[in-house]
Amino acid sequence: MLGYDADGFVRDGVPHRVVAGAVHYFRVHPELWEDRLRRVRALGVNTVDTYVPWNFHELPDGTVDFTGWRDVARFVRLAAGLGLDVILRPGPYICAEWEFGGLPARLLAVDGLRLRCADPAYLAEVDGWFDALVPELLPLLASRGGPVVAMQVENEYGSYGDDAAYLAHLRDGLVRRGVDCLLFTTDGAHDTMQQGGTVPGLLATATFGSRAPERLAVLRRHQGEGPLTAMEFWIGWFDQWGLPHHVRDPKETAASLDELLATGASVSLYMAHGGTSFGLWSGANHSGTHPLDAGYEPTVTSYDYDAPIGEAGELTEKFHALREVIGRHLPLPDGELPDPPPRVAPQRLERADGRAPLAQALDALSRPRRHAAPLPMERLGQDRGLIHYRTRVPGPRPELPLRIDGLADRAQVFADGRPLGVLERNSPGATLPLATGPDGVVLDILVEALGRVNYGPQMDDRKGITRGVSHGHQRLFDWQIRPLPLTDLSALRFTDDVEARDGGPGHGGPGDGEPAFHRFTAELPSPADAFLALPDWGRGLLWLNGFLLGRHCAAGPQRTLYAPAPLWRPGANELVVLELERHGTALELRARPDLGPVTAAPSSEY
Repeated sequence: MLGYDADGFVRDGVPHRVVAGAVHYFRVHPELWEDRLRRVRALGVNTVDTYVPWNFHELPDGTVDFTGWRDVARFVRLAAGLGLDVILRPGPYICAEWEFGGLPARLLAVDGLRLRCADPAYLAEVDGWFDALVPELLPLLASRGGPVVAMQVENEYGSYGDDAAYLAHLRDGLVRRGVDCLLFTTDGAHDTMQQGGTVPGLLATATFGSRAPERLAVLRRHQGEGPLTAMEFWIGWFDQWGLPHHVRDPKETAASLDELLATGASVSLYMAHGGTSFGLWSGANHSGTHPLDAGYEPTVTSYDYDAPIGEAGELTEKFHALREVIGRHLPLPDGELPDPPPRVAPQRLERADGRAPLAQALDALSRPRRHAAPLPMERLGQDRGLIHYRTRVPGPRPELPLRIDGLADRAQVFADGRPLGVLERNSPGATLPLATGPDGVVLDILVEALGRVNYGPQMDDRKGITRGVSHGHQRLFDWQIRPLPLTDLSALRFTDDVEARDGGPGHGGPGDGEPAFHRFTAELPSPADAFLALPDWGRGLLWLNGFLLGRHCAAGPQRTLYAPAPLWRPGANELVVLELERHGTALELRARPDLGPVTAAPSSEY
């Protein structure tokens, strides 16, 4: 059991220091959980901590799943088998640069529901989540012989609100359901954040990445005695589309960690291993004052985080620098360091062997629904993906501006099937010119959702079209809407066009701005880790053997998508690219990642 007295942590009656590493099981293929945990243990930590994302476990049909990739209990037991204690952070909100901060998108379809406060409608939803989750966790608690020594109440709540009744409800809900381990809160090392997020009687911890004495002094003002803990000590940072890849100098990072440990404080390294936000699970930030203001900043697929253990398990220079520092304060584990995971032999797939234009595949992928006005995804029961809107604009009409009000996040617009242009969330006043002939024009709008906001006050981030579409000053009505979650591509019918295959785009293939699926076949003698690159392509999605790896985008910084060994098969493997913007020809399998041009933030920003 882990507890604390006036001086610090006590584990089973003995003074103890927590030196943890964050690993998110939901960002690592389950067949690789043990490998990554072994690497984290080799770093020298004695504890692993992980969030538990509500929306990852709750399936679209409303059931809650704890099997396979979602078997959090198996992950915890693997950690225990390696001698690691475990800290769990079950939310209900987790942030973590994860879609909607771990909350289910369906909450945004409930009229009047207010997030992350003591609103009865929200509390009822949270209680349902805890009713499903806590029984899975109870056998893992240290009081019952398991490795879970502590559990977090909410997450960085002081960065969002100040509802003490809400936090008390969460605390009481965990205790009432049988959670008897150490409970704690985590907030930024600022007085206002600590004021909003702490709970009387619970251990308070802080998040920061440098200037430890100064940050811990803030925490001490709110945690009068007991252990000082940096529950998230940021040793790297996440990336956003269109900006450089963040790196932090290993020597400077190690010096900051050494400064922290020299104070006697406990720590959790965020992240020890970042992993990958596979599929469409990446979230977003927002720097504006209204959800639909400019300032939307979506996060890339990779969650490498410039962590000491890289996205594919590589032990980096930062790993060795931090391990040396940890070894000055704790005994390091015996044994050799883990070998690098095997990688593929690079190969280039020169041509797709099939294609399927999205416009021709709509009936295979979705059933249309009729509504008077455009509706956001959440009102249609959709959480992630694309959504397609169609109506007819009457005519004849002179050229007038076409405008979308309440766009989230990126719209490709078509007039009678021809690309008209692109509108984006961060340019809310932008328009496209549209004229119509005597018979009018069929207007198609394909909206791409890029991840719900996961941090800050603008989390009520509905996707699709939330208000309406206007031509000139006139609202357009009578819409056919198709949700396109793209969770199953088995109904696609690919054509093998010899002319397109031999000549590429412009020779029978789709033109730029005309979305289409492209199918490739890759032959591997045996499974191994690979990094997939799409040189000369624009933006879209990439599947490997039916599993959605994530997004590709020429804006970068990320230039490769990680494809872990367990997703590959010996022999033939199917790769499907949905290209939305600019069609390339080749797909490359590489042995090394390319996360793009780098930027080094000064330590004062952590």
